[in-house]
Amino acid sequence: MPVGYFLSYCKPFYPGWSNEEAAALIRLYDLPVDRTIKALSRGMRIKAALASSLAYRPRLIILDEPFNGLDVLVREQLIESILERTSESTVLLASHDLAEIESFASHVAYLDRGRLQFVEEMAALSDRFREIEVTLQNAADLPRDWPDHWLNPEQASVVIRFTDSRFDPDRSEAEVRRLFSGVRDIAAHHMPLRSIFVALAKAGKSVR
Repeated sequence: MPVGYFLSYCKPFYPGWSNEEAAALIRLYDLPVDRTIKALSRGMRIKAALASSLAYRPRLIILDEPFNGLDVLVREQLIESILERTSESTVLLASHDLAEIESFASHVAYLDRGRLQFVEEMAALSDRFREIEVTLQNAADLPRDWPDHWLNPEQASVVIRFTDSRFDPDRSEAEVRRLFSGVRDIAAHHMPLRSIFVALAKAGKSVR
């Protein structure tokens, strides 16, 4: 089916279809309307699918791994076009490409073995996770009353690292100094979304 015919075929299914929007998307994506879909590259097929979806201004858009196998410029173009045309819509995007999600998502959900563990605003999730590095005066064992929200502890001589999933600058430092004696330095490092999800996966549990 040629791209132009494909879009014409989709039109009757959607009362809100806009010919002007469809034409604008064809120009934006530089879609070859006379070429068949099977002759297109993956990137162009994704563009054709998006054109058929965005032309009727849907309230909900569900995208499953839409950016796999696409080069950086194509991904950037698709992300920009989706954001520009969905100000009144909800976009649900499933992806393992966490760097892409982090660049534009307002909320993030974490699925572990098919179960939804939490849904949270991106900013709130980013604020509550930190990689903590504690440097001691002398090597010491990890405390027995290790907090549940301190994940994946690692120790190398006088340096202890872990992920704090309920980070608060004052409370977290006070808790470290209460549990460890001879603290020489405490460093809290911001974690990108990928690092947060890796820490959760390693911990094997949901941390709220």
